[in-house]
Amino acid sequence: MTGFVWDLAKAATNIRKHQVSFEEAKSVFYDEYAIQFLDEHHTANEERFLMLGLSSKARLLIVCHCEREDGEVVRIISARKATQRESAFYPGSQP
Repeated sequence: MTGFVWDLAKAATNIRKHQVSFEEAKSVFYDEYAIQFLDEHHTANEERFLMLGLSSKARLLIVCHCEREDGEVVRIISARKATQRESAFYPGSQP
């Protein structure tokens, strides 16, 4: 992976809706314990993934994204704080 891209209007909307910037969301991809899932509910036109990991602000986030240019570029679609149910999948989390 060499870079990240996102829609600026969507990034601004995401901050208002979820209080998570895409800059913070980008840091989840550097969490060595992050887990990636296929987003089966939103993969009709392109493969979308959900990344669960700790951000640089020590918040457990879910980042919806797709890959471009043979996986070299990550396009961030949305990011939010993980729910309690989602958090249970993160390594080391309490049941």
